[in-house]
Amino acid sequence: MADTPVPLQAQPGTAELRRGLRSRHLVMIALGGVIGSGLFISSGYTIYQAGPLGAVIAYAIGAVVAWQLMTCLGELAVQMPESGGFHVYAHRILGPATGFTTAWLYWLCWVAAIGSELTASGLLMQRWFPAVPVWLWCAVFAAVLLAVNLAPVRLYGDTESLLAAVKVTAVVVFIVVGALAIVGISRSDAPAPLLSNFVTPDGLLPAGIGGVLVAVLAVFYAFSGTELIAIAAGETDDPARVVPQAVRTTMVRLVVFFIGAIVVMAALVPYAQLGSADESVETSPFVTVFAASGIPYAADVIAVVIITALMSAGVSGLYACSRLLRSLALTGDLPPAFARTDRRGIPVLAVAVSLAGGLVSLVSSYVAAGTVYVVLVSVAGFAVVAVWAVIALAQFVQRRRLRAAGTDPATLPYHSRFFPFAPVFVLVACAVSVVASLFDGSQRLATVIGVVFTAACYLVHRLRRGSGASGRVAA
Repeated sequence: MADTPVPLQAQPGTAELRRGLRSRHLVMIALGGVIGSGLFISSGYTIYQAGPLGAVIAYAIGAVVAWQLMTCLGELAVQMPESGGFHVYAHRILGPATGFTTAWLYWLCWVAAIGSELTASGLLMQRWFPAVPVWLWCAVFAAVLLAVNLAPVRLYGDTESLLAAVKVTAVVVFIVVGALAIVGISRSDAPAPLLSNFVTPDGLLPAGIGGVLVAVLAVFYAFSGTELIAIAAGETDDPARVVPQAVRTTMVRLVVFFIGAIVVMAALVPYAQLGSADESVETSPFVTVFAASGIPYAADVIAVVIITALMSAGVSGLYACSRLLRSLALTGDLPPAFARTDRRGIPVLAVAVSLAGGLVSLVSSYVAAGTVYVVLVSVAGFAVVAVWAVIALAQFVQRRRLRAAGTDPATLPYHSRFFPFAPVFVLVACAVSVVASLFDGSQRLATVIGVVFTAACYLVHRLRRGSGASGRVAA
């Protein structure tokens, strides 16, 4: 098959990554990247924007888009199970410049996230240790991220699984406790609220369809992190078996966790209370529901869960950043040193530089909040939609190539059963979200900066390599 991709050739002197991740590791890595403080604290405001029913509709739409994306991603990951994930797919299928741009977009996305997660963790620790400066806690948590990512890959997977399990347990308990309260089984003598809270003073959709569309934009970001499965696929023992299992399990859990949690919040937390601009642990819908159900120290419990969630996301983010830098080195876009691994198969330099990027992001949030940090956060927000679009487009093009070469996609270990609907649907959803963001004052700047940064990446790649100097790495 002339158009079937072949493995990227490593730079001289580089070693291979050690395999060892299993299906449960991939699932927990994805969950670790997705379930964060946004669900535990900020989701209430999203419900207020769209209304209780509107938020449920928005999350349902987002879940369908994420599901179709995962089918595209799973098909590519099984064909090309290499560390670097969608950077590899973009490089081989859509061209080196697109691969280069995709990698830097996603790398900066997680760099900005790491900085914000370290800051948030430090601020939360002051709840119990007010005399300890925030920067010291940031340093401690940065050391934890570094230690976990320098551990052997299976130990890394086990650690991330443990961290992710804490917040998954919290979400499951929240849904169960909330479901009981909805039907009237709680400490309160009040009648069962059922779904009466869905009817707001302004009707079922207080913000109209526009409010639902704005909420959909937030939902896309809420589901971001699922694509980490592709980056970790290259370090699994049996990608053809492990990746499909991880794709299916991850989507089922995400749909249950997110939509279940949103339904509970919308049904139990007063609509006016959800509109509070004060996003803190005390105003978290989780605290409201747990406190009403008699769970002691609800705010402290949620604070611990949020710190765990932040660390889990940070661990996944640093892992993704380091593998992207290594992948860029293998394509010649970074020095070969970034691709070298130690005797345990860890790309140490890539991990260290990625963490340094996260610390720069952290510092810029204090000393250059109106300039450097705004750019980082803007690129991070735009990167999610851009990367999803690249994954969908790569799967669409690759499937057409396979058919042109006479290969039946049904013979693949995993293939999307919804082609061509899946990639086209994801591409349309991404395009609509970008256009809609231009009409939202809070997101317009992020989109513009993201587009400018993307164009700059293409220009830099062209200037460095020339329009024809870097051919696609394929047979």
